[in-house]
Amino acid sequence: AHRAMRIAIINWSNRRIGGTGTYLSAVVPRLRRAGHEIALWHEVNTPADYEPIPMPPDSPVLSMSELGLESALAALSSWQPDVLYAHGLLDPAVERRTLGIAPSVFFAHNYYGTCISGSKTVRRPAASPCGRTFGWQCLVHYYPKGCGGWSPVTMVRQYRLQRDRLQLLSKYSAIVTHSTHMQREYINHGLGAARVFNVKYAADDAHAVAASANAVPAAHDEAWELIFAGRMDQLKGGRELILALPGVVSRLGRDVRLTFAGDGPLRQDWETLAERVCRADPRIQVRFTGWLPRQNIDALFAQSHLLVLPSLWPEPFALVGIEAARHRLPVAAFDVGGISDWLTPGQNGFLAPGDPPTVEGLVAAIVDCLKDV
Repeated sequence: AHRAMRIAIINWSNRRIGGTGTYLSAVVPRLRRAGHEIALWHEVNTPADYEPIPMPPDSPVLSMSELGLESALAALSSWQPDVLYAHGLLDPAVERRTLGIAPSVFFAHNYYGTCISGSKTVRRPAASPCGRTFGWQCLVHYYPKGCGGWSPVTMVRQYRLQRDRLQLLSKYSAIVTHSTHMQREYINHGLGAARVFNVKYAADDAHAVAASANAVPAAHDEAWELIFAGRMDQLKGGRELILALPGVVSRLGRDVRLTFAGDGPLRQDWETLAERVCRADPRIQVRFTGWLPRQNIDALFAQSHLLVLPSLWPEPFALVGIEAARHRLPVAAFDVGGISDWLTPGQNGFLAPGDPPTVEGLVAAIVDCLKDV
């Protein structure tokens, strides 16, 4: 039996944003059902167009932006938490103040404190994962390797921010992350192996099923249904996926329909490229749906034969892989970051070489998932 504790969740926002928001929305009710008392302490209430992280009715939500720093810290201290479960703050000075209140555990959802841009990716000569240990040398490589934008002011500010974050991580009782790749990342940055833990995500208990290595067969006169789900920016690999489609239909001899579910700054560029590819080969169809409600995305997953995850950057985990597992949906992906923690070639999909990721490699991984079925 475990002892019920008072656990204060520390996060920069109270909104359900990205993988962190998804994780907290799932873990908070489970902690509450296990008998623990939960509080949420956060810096800001933005972005307003995201839903708040759902909290139990009896759980205090302490907002620094509403109470002010000193009052918010005092309220957290008076709640007397047994442990702080931290997920990243915007301001290292604020983070340092919270660390004095109770023993703290940090969950590293991303490259917090180990990369100037946070993407752990170089863009020149081609986008590929970066294995460099964070330090002042990163400033030397920032422009030649295309690590971020062109503003030197932003570069220096972000370097100092990540430097301060990395220094603060040594003050946590433990670092928790969700893949072998991320565990290794923090051990390589000087955080003792005895304090860095890999705690794997799990699929929804009620729906967890194993994916098969190959897609569920489609009738020979039907098209293969592929899905991309996520944000549309350069490092998510949508361009590479679209360029892979002619090779896929050529090698499979079957029509392919690809659905992009999501949105982002490159959506229009990807739509223009997809139109050109579809005009050149009538066996290819591509549609863009925008962001979809959970029930709609579930329906799309259920109707698809394959999830393609063409991320060029080293995804810390890629939570969408757990969604695919719930639907017994195989995955084709580049072998980057933490993806190989849950994608085992021949069991629930296939990996394409990720250093560097190439269109040809992605074609082969997609074909391996779909052939001979």
